[in-house]
Amino acid sequence: MRFGVKSCEDAKVAIVQKVSQSYRVASQQAQQVAGNAGNWLRQQLPDDLGKCYSERLALDDDLAIVRSRYCPTHNLIEETANPHDRQMLVITFGMQGDSGYKGADGSAVPFRAGYTTATSFQVSQGDRCYEAGKTVSQLRLLIGESLLSKYIGAERARQLLGNGSLRQLAFQKTSAAASSHANALTHYLNQGVTSTLDMHIHTLSLLSEQLNTLAPADNPQDLKFSAADIEKLDRVRDIMIEQMDQPLTLPYLCAAVGLNEFKLKAGMHYRFNSSPHRMLQEIRMRKAYTLLESGCQVAQAAYQVGYKFPNNFSAAFTRFFGKTPKSVFGRRR
Repeated sequence: MRFGVKSCEDAKVAIVQKVSQSYRVASQQAQQVAGNAGNWLRQQLPDDLGKCYSERLALDDDLAIVRSRYCPTHNLIEETANPHDRQMLVITFGMQGDSGYKGADGSAVPFRAGYTTATSFQVSQGDRCYEAGKTVSQLRLLIGESLLSKYIGAERARQLLGNGSLRQLAFQKTSAAASSHANALTHYLNQGVTSTLDMHIHTLSLLSEQLNTLAPADNPQDLKFSAADIEKLDRVRDIMIEQMDQPLTLPYLCAAVGLNEFKLKAGMHYRFNSSPHRMLQEIRMRKAYTLLESGCQVAQAAYQVGYKFPNNFSAAFTRFFGKTPKSVFGRRR
């Protein structure tokens, strides 16, 4: 079912499609409305879909604030593609309601009231999903590489931003301090204030708190690990043991225990003198050796420790032990 939406002054027509009881719309089809001060920009979906808009304010060449508020009349899927012209760190503070992003590559990013979600990307194609009749309000910081390099150095900035594809770096409860700064920024925006020193202070305070978590000091010895952190690191090891047959990715492990990527890597070195990849490899290889000794065939052992292709398993096993799986197979029979 397709239907037209009334044309605006520039004669653009937004087309929406109802798919599986949801309405699908491309974000490019949103109407763009300049603010009265000329330094912020509103993108607004057609009125037929409910009150759905986002406002962007550029504070610097590499620093912007985006406030969004969606209350769709129908379940809404908003298509997005390549939203930025450069690699960006995006920090989202959930102010009200829940929503989610589903990438065309199978990735998924949650957004929830009271939680902070950090991602980095330039190229990302997927869908933003909103539930009918539910208000979702979010505040985002968009930070580019040059500003990140200024504050944390070029190398750490590159590590944080990655290769441009979508990476979820954190999903955690918003701290009391961050909530205070985010609420202050929202108040200024509601009042139409866009260029005060206070806005910059609140924005940079939010950024500083997040960078202390996302990109800690280069020297792992400078990091502090609480008892709760140690428990999370132990849980990472347990997950590797329990789910070694699954494709355990670093983002999955971070989300499963509530640690960001930088602290997880540094913590694994601190706690186990190893890296996540090396530890998972060792757990898989030692389990495979036991399976082979007990009479398990090579292909079966490979599948049980997470390898889809026996040839890849055999090559990894040989590199790890210096002998082939077949030389171990059935040794205890």
